[in-house]
Amino acid sequence: MAWKIKYYSRNLEEEILKLPDGLLARYLRLTDLMLEFGANLGLPHTKPIDSGLFELRVKSKEGIARVFFCTKIGKKIIMLHSFIKKSQKTPKKEIKIAKTRMKEVTQNGTF
Repeated sequence: MAWKIKYYSRNLEEEILKLPDGLLARYLRLTDLMLEFGANLGLPHTKPIDSGLFELRVKSKEGIARVFFCTKIGKKIIMLHSFIKKSQKTPKKEIKIAKTRMKEVTQNGTF
């Protein structure tokens, strides 16, 4: 069974597709790898954040973006939240949004 990528919402998918060209190209390349090899690509591509929450680390000449995701049984990768990074440390509010969405996804059984 192959891996599948789902998005928390249509708005999130559209937001990701509006990333600057270099970041979008890198995101698409990394997600292709995730579909083939699974969610854990290891550093520098993916990094665990908290129990069950991971970040996809996207970097290009335009800057740095992060896309938080979790996995579900059945080889599903759920993209939860994205943002363009402007500081060295990931802002707590961005992690909080991703954690809230992950809790919602894991509790209501959709996807």
